[in-house]
Amino acid sequence: MRTPQHPEAHFVNRMGWLRAAVLGANDGLLSTTSLVIGVAAASGNKRHLLITAFAGVISGAFSMAAGEYVSVSSQVDTEQSDLERERKELAAMPDYELNELKSIYMQRGLREDTALEVARQLTQKNALAAHARDELGISKITMTNPLTAAFASACSFISGGIIPFAVCYLFPMQQMVYAQYAFAIIFLIILGIISARLGGSSVRKGVIRISFWGTVAMVTCALIGHLFGTNIS
Repeated sequence: MRTPQHPEAHFVNRMGWLRAAVLGANDGLLSTTSLVIGVAAASGNKRHLLITAFAGVISGAFSMAAGEYVSVSSQVDTEQSDLERERKELAAMPDYELNELKSIYMQRGLREDTALEVARQLTQKNALAAHARDELGISKITMTNPLTAAFASACSFISGGIIPFAVCYLFPMQQMVYAQYAFAIIFLIILGIISARLGGSSVRKGVIRISFWGTVAMVTCALIGHLFGTNIS
């Protein structure tokens, strides 16, 4: 008789791509909007503003991709180095490694005999995988492909940055600062809701957090732009 399977939603499985996607979209929207607001507050030239917005989106996307690639590559290099060291230790002193695994399971609440049996069975199946998961904390969930993370960051940055660029194109300079802020807050709220739902966290907290810090960034850039604009005039 088959036991019915109960599918469960584990949000941690999404963390590899969710972190890069949310960070990229939020940064693309917020940094480009803040840049446009700052320049709009200091200048009345729409052509220059469009060039600034476009350059901000493209340079930001490449910057995010490069940063994510380097960061994830460093993490992967460290994990691979730890795995290679663990592989050598398993070959050189298997009994010590077995007891090490047993101790880990005892610390988690298993009796000594049960912990030893579990350690033996997992060692026979795949000793390196057992130590990677339970000793080093490395698993398929935590390991992220650098190219995948970089591509996700670049695409998500562009998806966020295209919004202020479109607003810059559609609205006149007299309404630019207010239009940029309004659309940015709307999409920041949407982004906060989406990321909270996908991550299984509080929607209210996510929206408040992203809206507050987004407003702080945009107001700061507007004040700086206004200051320079006033000095120039």
